Amino acid sequence: MALAEFNLIKQFFTRPAKQGGTQLAVGDDCALLAVPEGFELAITVDTMVEGVHFFTDVDPKHLGYKLLAVNLSDLASMGAEPVAITLALTMPKVDALWLEGFAQGLFALADKYAVDLIGGDTTSGPLTLTIQAMGLVPRQQALRRSAAKVGDLIYVTGCIGDAGLGLKVKQGYVGDKGLPVLERFNTPEPRVVEGLAIRSVANACIDISDGLAADLGHILEKSSVGARLDYQKIPVSDAVMAYINETQDWRMPLIAGDDYELCFTVAPENVAELSIDCTCIGIIEQEQGLRLERAGQVSDFVVGGFEHFS
Repeated sequence: MALAEFNLIKQFFTRPAKQGGTQLAVGDDCALLAVPEGFELAITVDTMVEGVHFFTDVDPKHLGYKLLAVNLSDLASMGAEPVAITLALTMPKVDALWLEGFAQGLFALADKYAVDLIGGDTTSGPLTLTIQAMGLVPRQQALRRSAAKVGDLIYVTGCIGDAGLGLKVKQGYVGDKGLPVLERFNTPEPRVVEGLAIRSVANACIDISDGLAADLGHILEKSSVGARLDYQKIPVSDAVMAYINETQDWRMPLIAGDDYELCFTVAPENVAELSIDCTCIGIIEQEQGLRLERAGQVSDFVVGGFEHFS
């Protein structure tokens, strides 16, 4: 017999609260969260649609993990500590095995950061998944896209382009280092710890979801500044370097999405306070636009990245 909506929620998505601020979670008309004195609530939401954001043959465990990861990445970019999420789940039919795998992936990451699932909705329709995530940040300390200053150095965490290469592997590209980049595409690691660590050091920050050039471009636009990147300093894995050498597609690390690394700016006098692994790749300049230094030449780089409705 098919599971009714409330039985589905109870079986797969009802768990004891882990956060002290969760006053009321799943099971009522609304959830209740207590916001500590001196903090602000950072809120983000992301939706994934079958055939647009994920393949039809995706492992539901990977899907649950990634859906939460992309939301935690948004909180990380603001320097917010994640506390709770809501989940809206639309699916064509109730598949208990699929739901079990999805919930396992979701809660594997939620447990890592003590995130409570406090509510949501389930309905019938094309497979569409939405998470709203909430985090706490000390008042007036949230990192923003609009705070980059001329002279700031530009940093990124991790390596750039792995997830983009993972997508190419899914689409048929054959490389000798396919498994690690597939893992980066399927189960990205949100830089929550790094976001908290740079909160008092960085000026502006964004997570790299649509591509390094496009997302850095949002910082430049919001801050009314420009930037110059040193292509040789952009950190890439051996797999991405091998792909570039084979295909000559040197733009890929700049325009591929789904890395969910952090890109942030730091005043030179504050660089010594950085306590995380990160790489300086450029500098914020007065002249607006994005310029790329590559092979001894500096040229304008046309910002590109994934856009819906384009």
